[in-house]
Amino acid sequence: MSYLSKGPVVLRQQPGCLIQILWFVFIGFWLGALAISVAYVLLLLVVTIPVGIALLNRVPQLIALRQPDRLVTAYGEVKVRQHNFFLRALWFLLVGWWLAAGGLAVAYLLCASILGMPLGFIIFDWVPGMLTLRRS
Repeated sequence: MSYLSKGPVVLRQQPGCLIQILWFVFIGFWLGALAISVAYVLLLLVVTIPVGIALLNRVPQLIALRQPDRLVTAYGEVKVRQHNFFLRALWFLLVGWWLAAGGLAVAYLLCASILGMPLGFIIFDWVPGMLTLRRS
């Protein structure tokens, strides 16, 4: 069986666990809270909504140096097809903004303990999808 028939591979290039924890403890905790606060203020203004959403999509990277996944096939890197813009906007207005806020609050509480930190980082990775149905 050749390697070409194996299908896509998801690559994640990120620092090790110890570096991520140290970043979170010394920088990511307050930087993430600041970024989330600024993003939600930007979401209140109609003109700056795209900037606020872009900032919230970067929350996993700001908090724990988590890089987005890359989907690689035998033919090169693949961009994941996103849902329709209007569906994503409707989701954001009706569900996404409060679901993401709740997810961020739960993730912060989990990261307050050593045992909950891995699950908290996973939830931080889910925030862009909760907010705008973004596929990674």
